[in-house]
Amino acid sequence: MAKEDRGFASMDRAKQREIASKGGKAAHQKGTAHEWTSEEAREAGRKGGMASHRRRSELTGSQSVPAPGDSAQNRGASELSERDDKSNEQSR
Repeated sequence: MAKEDRGFASMDRAKQREIASKGGKAAHQKGTAHEWTSEEAREAGRKGGMASHRRRSELTGSQSVPAPGDSAQNRGASELSERDDKSNEQSR
């Protein structure tokens, strides 16, 4: 039996949804389900947007604006690392 032929992932999408729905309903009834506050949702959306833009700028090679919380020290270390990489390539 192949790995892809067993378990939750091998079920059709409708069956997966049905099982997941039951789990969500049970968690809500039990009181252990997480319910997002608007502040949590806003923060999650902000982080996702930043990650998406960072990936896009890496793919296009454009300069990205540092994310809040990135320190100048961290940026300096990565710039040094990039310079080391370039000098290593040139010395080959």
